[in-house]
This record gives sequence, C-alpha cells and structure tokens, in this order.
Amino acid sequence: MRSSVVTGWAPGWVPAWVRRWWRVLAGVAVLAVVVREVGTGPFVDAVGSTGPGPVAAAVAVTAVTTLCCAWRWRVLARQLGSDVGLREAVAAYYRSQFLNATLPGGVLGDAHRAVRHGVRGVVADRGSGQLVQVAAAGAVLLVGPAPWAAALLGVVVLVALVRWPHVVATSLVSSAGHVLVFLVAARAAGTAASLSQLVPLAMLVMLAAAIPLNVAGWGPREGVAAWAFAAAGLGAAQGATVAVLYGVLALVATLPGAVLLARGVLTKGVVARG
Repeated sequence: MRSSVVTGWAPGWVPAWVRRWWRVLAGVAVLAVVVREVGTGPFVDAVGSTGPGPVAAAVAVTAVTTLCCAWRWRVLARQLGSDVGLREAVAAYYRSQFLNATLPGGVLGDAHRAVRHGVRGVVADRGSGQLVQVAAAGAVLLVGPAPWAAALLGVVVLVALVRWPHVVATSLVSSAGHVLVFLVAARAAGTAASLSQLVPLAMLVMLAAAIPLNVAGWGPREGVAAWAFAAAGLGAAQGATVAVLYGVLALVATLPGAVLLARGVLTKGVVARG
C-alpha cells in the first residue's frame, strides 16, 4: 500500500497528475476567479499600458535587484563552502528569474540554479531573502493595526542588519526594487492613489507573489491585488490591471536570462559538434 509520505501531501486515492500539479492548479484557480470577478479587461488594459518608459524603468531596477540577490547568494554560498563568482552569480540569477517567470510553479529557475551550483546555498539565499521581505513588509503593514508588532519587527530587521549586514541589506534593496517596479506599473496603469496608499498595497502584493501556488508567477499576485485594491477603494479591476502589468514588466526585465540560456545551449552545441 502506498504511503502518503511517498505520494506527498495527498493520500493515495488522489490522481497522480493532481499531486504533481496542484500548485499550478491552485494558481489557475485563482486566475479563473479573478477573470470571473473583473473580466478580461484588466489584462487587455495592462498590455495596452506597457510602454518604453515603464519597460526601461523595470529593466534598470531589475538589474540592481539582480545584482543584490546575486551578491547575497554569493556571500551565503561562500559561508557554506561553495565559491560562486559574482559574474556567474549574476548570470545564474538572471537565468533563474527568467525560468521562474516562464515555467509552472515559479520556482523551477531556483531548482536549475541549485542543480548547477549546490542546493544549500540556493535554499539559504531564497529563505533569507523571503524572511527579510516578510519582516520588512510586516513592519510597514502593521503600523496601523498593531503598532507594537510593527515596532518589534522593525527592531528585528535592524538587529539582523547589524548582525548580517550583507544579507539583510541586499535583501532590503531587492524587496524595495520589486515594490518600485510595482509602483511604476501602478502609475503606468493610471492609478491616481498616493504613495502612502500604494506602498503598503505593493508590499502586500509582493508577499502574495512569493507564494509558490502559481503559474509562472501568475495567480495569487493578481488575486491579492484585486482584493487589496478593492478594500482600499481603488477598485478590484484596477488592482488586477496593475498586477498584470507588473507581471509583464517583470517578465520583460528577465529577458537577459533568456539570452544567457540560449547562448549556453548554442555553446554546448558547438562544443558537441567539435
């Protein structure tokens, strides 16, 4: 008899394809709910709002965030006994981001990076980045409803910054970069809300984007954006438009990773023929 340990989170009677693809199916379900609630208009509007200015801004900001993430990974990998050069770390991170943005699940790029450069360093990199992101977002989002908790999280971030300056500082810059691209998308989509309104919304949506229940990053991000914008009085459709536009900008900004992947394939082909 098959054990639920072998088959994963689900019992043996659940079809194998469901056990294998449930994270992607969850993302599809969220997108389906968003489309049912707001229609396809936000998706069309997002594509129409994509222009040279927002794309250039996203590419520039993503270059900085990628460098920060590569530096963080390099520092952690070195502490774990693996040496990754900065140039290779940046290239690997671009490849990883592109794969995450184009393949189901949103984490296959990290798996590719782990196979090539070691699992422990990649796990430490992803884990530390997400911990800092959650703590920083909590410190901002809880200012109103629970100021004591916000203050506590703020102290935690500051203590961590002193204790692990390279890891925490690069993570904070990376998180701020994602929020900045979201703000660019919001302005490009015509959102008239103030920065004091948009920044907390952006941080909340970025937390949702990190949930590995998606289709190449799509799903929870759009669902939470629609809900959060509606709750803030900005409209669910507007939230979905901004989230979709952010997804488009983020994908375009990772295209250097596609170039690097293609170059690697071509180089292997030339070597194999030689």
